[in-house]
This record gives sequence, C-alpha cells and structure tokens, in this order.
Amino acid sequence: MSIREALDKFNGLKALVIGDVMIDSYIWGNVDRISPEAPVPIVNVKKKESRMGGAANVAKNLHFLGASPIICSVIGQDAEADTFLNLCDSLNISKEGILQSDEKVTTVKHRVIASAQHVLRIDNENAAPLSDKESNRLIEKIKELATDADVIIFEDYDKGVITPHLIKEVIAIAKENNIPTTVDPKKRNFLDYAGVTLFKPNLKEMREGLKFDFDGDVIDEVKAATKELKAKMDNEHTMVTLSEHGVYISNHSEDAHIPAHKREIADVSGAGDTVISIASLALAVGLPMETVAGLANLGGGLVCEHVGVVPINKEDLLQEAERKL
Repeated sequence: MSIREALDKFNGLKALVIGDVMIDSYIWGNVDRISPEAPVPIVNVKKKESRMGGAANVAKNLHFLGASPIICSVIGQDAEADTFLNLCDSLNISKEGILQSDEKVTTVKHRVIASAQHVLRIDNENAAPLSDKESNRLIEKIKELATDADVIIFEDYDKGVITPHLIKEVIAIAKENNIPTTVDPKKRNFLDYAGVTLFKPNLKEMREGLKFDFDGDVIDEVKAATKELKAKMDNEHTMVTLSEHGVYISNHSEDAHIPAHKREIADVSGAGDTVISIASLALAVGLPMETVAGLANLGGGLVCEHVGVVPINKEDLLQEAERKL
C-alpha cells in the first residue's frame, strides 16, 4: 500500500476520542512598555481566538486527516461549554458523545502571546476525577457509540474524565468488538491501560509513569523501559516520542527508531495530539509498525513549525511522507 493510498483510506474512518477536552484561548498583542503597578509587561491586545484543545484537538486533527471523529467527554454547564460546543459545530465534529455535568467546569487554557512570544498562561479547570455516577453515564454513551468504530483513542490530560474504571470498561468493549485502542497517557492513570493496542507516552511520561531514570544512551534506556512496560501492561505496541531524538516503536518482538527531521521549531504545543491522531488512523488501516511511527513522527514535526496549537495539514503530510518515507 502506497502512502497516498493509506492516507486516502483515512477518509471516513470512525474514531472515538475519549478524554479531557478543553478550549485553547489565545490573546495576541504587542508589548511596548512595563506596567507602573508591577514589573510586568503590558500587552496591548490585537486579537483573541478560541480553538479546540486537549482531546478535542485530537478530534480536530482526525477531522483534517479525513476521518469522522466522535468526542466522548464531560464538560461543564457554563458559558465556556457553549463556546466549546460552538467550536465543534464550526467543524461539523460530532457532539453526540459529549455530556454536561455540574461536577465539571469546562477547561480553558488562556495563552497570552506578545510579538510571537508566549509570555503567560492562565488555566481555568477542575481536575477532580468524575464520580462513579458520571463515569458510568459516560461509559454507557461510549458503549452506544463504539459498536461500529474503527479505532478508540484515549486522550488523557489528567483532568478527571478518564478513570481506571472507565479504562477497564472501554478496553473490554473494544476487545469484544475487535476495535484497536490507542493511548496518549499522563501520570495519574499511566499503568491502568492494560491490554491496549498502542501505548504512546513521551519520554517525560515514560520516566514518571515507570519511575525509570534515563541516565545513559536515550534509545538503550527507552528499550529497557519498554520491556518493563510490557511486563506490567501487556500492551501490543509501545511508541515513545523522544523530542529531538525522534520516535521509538516496538511490538515487543521487533522495534524501530525513527530519527527526528531537522526543522525550525516555533511551538511544540499540540504535537503529541497530532502524533496520536496519525498513529491511530495508520494503525486502523493496517500500516506496518515502522510506517505508523514514521508518519506520526513527520506529522508531529510539521505542526511544531507553527505558533500555537494547530491541526495537521493532510496535503503537507502526504508531500513530506512521499519525499522522506
């Protein structure tokens, strides 16, 4: 299968995205002076923008890759929730898996960017785990939506939507329906994803999740950590993003290290969302392990060339993949 044929097969794939959604809010402006009230810059606002963030940014990436994402999450009953649902509507991304609850506030990350420099971030969130009642309500919704899914993605930002109970139930649903599962983990639930198809931590998450110190050669240490992860979780594939060292992937009988490509890096925000989006669809269409990692590595690098959280451009990915893979 050629790269072009594989990317064409992304079109119409149904992908459930389970996890913590949020709004990425941007305030763009200029700094011309320091405040007389405190030694801080005064930002003269020129533009404001709200974008889909967290698990919703994964859905946005999937949308731009041609797939049909369905977000499964819990948001608040607040004005920010209305903003978030309007953002879904603007891209025609399904909201049928989104529940609202007074247990949550809708997470917003306000970023202040002055003269192309990220100078401040203000977060509004409630990261407490969902109650059993709300978690079970979400699980029932996922059961309803999962029967014809091509892939299920856990996008965990440690904001409380994903719990160990939900993970266990959803993986059982996926196995029952022969649906591949992929995970972008965080520290809280790191070792709870037993039996998933693809587990994708970054180097920092791998170190924190396994309490594994990386003192020597990065690749040798990652190989050792991956073996430990397999023993604890029995996952099918592990893919570790390594920043300037590229990507390492293993199915525990063979492995591959994909070096990073040289780029002008503007902002790494959202790169992990792009990586898990591409890897999940590549896995769903049956691409070989090394090609899955190679495509995801390229996509993650491409979005780092832009300031702010932006989705992958499918045509850019195709052109770069045809040159470099």
